[in-house]
Amino acid sequence: MKSFALFLSFFLILSLVHAQNPSTREMDRINWMEFAEFVPEKIQTVLLPTGTLEPHGVINNGADNTAPHAMAMDIADDLNAMIAPTLNYGITGSMANYPGAFQITEEVYGPFIRDILKGLARNGFKNIIILNGHGGGQTAVLQKIAGEVANDLGVRTLVINWWSYASDVTLEVFKEDGGHAGLNETAYIQAIDPTLVHKERYNPNQATAYPKQGTWSAVPFPSSIGLYQEGQGYPNFDEEQAKEYFEKVNAKVLKLIQDTIKKWDLAGL
Repeated sequence: MKSFALFLSFFLILSLVHAQNPSTREMDRINWMEFAEFVPEKIQTVLLPTGTLEPHGVINNGADNTAPHAMAMDIADDLNAMIAPTLNYGITGSMANYPGAFQITEEVYGPFIRDILKGLARNGFKNIIILNGHGGGQTAVLQKIAGEVANDLGVRTLVINWWSYASDVTLEVFKEDGGHAGLNETAYIQAIDPTLVHKERYNPNQATAYPKQGTWSAVPFPSSIGLYQEGQGYPNFDEEQAKEYFEKVNAKVLKLIQDTIKKWDLAGL
């Protein structure tokens, strides 16, 4: 009888846990009726991964999409957040002429991202967290539009460039700086899906250090691997370091989001 009571208690607890969590965190996979049961009463946070398609050394052209999507999937439960579909096309810039790359103009991208954020707010999300996988001019547009939407609609927005925010993690794990499609980004993708990393195609001459401001500029940029510092950031394809980097980057981003939401709440915003 005691064993049956314990089993029943366990079953009830398990049922309660499932009732408190949606069947999926992904907005494009959840049913509309289930969505209404959770948002906004039980879930007020949404993660929006943004990126682009451009060359990335020996990893996939969509690395800027793969990384923030995987990050969102990894931290959504801890944040009790939904995950919006990834915005896969962005403001590519100086690598737009490489094979497989896409370039969306700022004039098109700005209004589009504005309507996406407005749509997330209309659906009841209070905290809109943009996990951005691509920098350059795209960062400025995202920050500008997110700030305007927050002020206009009374929601709370946070834009995170994960590779910049976690630059200290790069130094901690690898003991050197990284780069675009360099040591850090290649490792992050390797941890997500090793089949997206084509080590057999790697050549160190594929990498070029980014120029210091005012020295030189080339379009297209001559290499699909851009090093933040001369002589540092070449991919090493170390599996253990890749896993460590993935976990530590996600933990740092997760803490930023949690701390920001707590402070918003404390301020009564």
